[in-house]
Amino acid sequence: MNANPFHRIGLVVHPERELGRALATVEEWAERQGADLVQVPSPGQEQEVAPPGDAEDCDLVVAMGGDGTTLAALRAAAPTDRPVLGVACGSLGALTAVTAERLDEALDRVARGDWDHRRLPALTVDGASERMHAINDLVLVRAGAGQVMIEVEVDGERFIRFGGDGLVAATPLGSTAYTLAAGGPMLAPGALGMVLTPLAPHGGVCPPLVTGPGTRVEVRVGPGHGGARVEVDGQVRDELERRQAVTLTLRLEEAFATLVSLGEHEPLIAGLRRRRILLDSPRVLARDDREAASARVSPSP
Repeated sequence: MNANPFHRIGLVVHPERELGRALATVEEWAERQGADLVQVPSPGQEQEVAPPGDAEDCDLVVAMGGDGTTLAALRAAAPTDRPVLGVACGSLGALTAVTAERLDEALDRVARGDWDHRRLPALTVDGASERMHAINDLVLVRAGAGQVMIEVEVDGERFIRFGGDGLVAATPLGSTAYTLAAGGPMLAPGALGMVLTPLAPHGGVCPPLVTGPGTRVEVRVGPGHGGARVEVDGQVRDELERRQAVTLTLRLEEAFATLVSLGEHEPLIAGLRRRRILLDSPRVLARDDREAASARVSPSP
């Protein structure tokens, strides 16, 4: 990078979280660099912290909040391939590279070029009112009483038809989120593909499915009497009225967005265990407690 690579920095911020320390740090740092600060448009932002600006005019996008804010920033920055630095204004997540307390040091490292490009895949979704990209997951879920009808085809071959609450289609990253909570499989680091997990299917045999990276999936959604919602990375993107059937085509784009990595990010599985998303069974934990108690009362040799 050049000695002064930053002319404009874009901000995407959490709608409610306290951002005082992180915001002050990036403002002071930008002033020293002679860089402008703008706020990149993103759905759900309610805090106004800088004049509006476009991601394509920025050299770096800084997401201040948590993993959800970082996902929003990645979707905003990806079309013009701008890197995103995730800043944890709270607990450290899977996508945030640094805490607010260490933001000044992190910005210095990025300015020196001392960072790695972490390329993230996304689901490209066609067939709705607009093309959508999901870095975590696409969720098709009933909006009211009554089941939705789902039909899934994989590379032109019917996989399953079922009635139930809906379907989650996830990237490898998203496989540790809603998919995991719904009983779907978690993809280990390095695995590539999408995961399809039925939500509360009524009867039949409807197992979760892991596809290959080049697979084309078509999902036909029949909203039934209650309608359905289309959610992308936790945000409602479309509402399907009752009996408004739609067919969506899903593909995995292997290198959709660029996340700044400082070489210190926590391994995926270790982070899931720290946050107790993965948790040992009570029987194993009880055994550990017994062994620890026994060690404390054992006499010294």
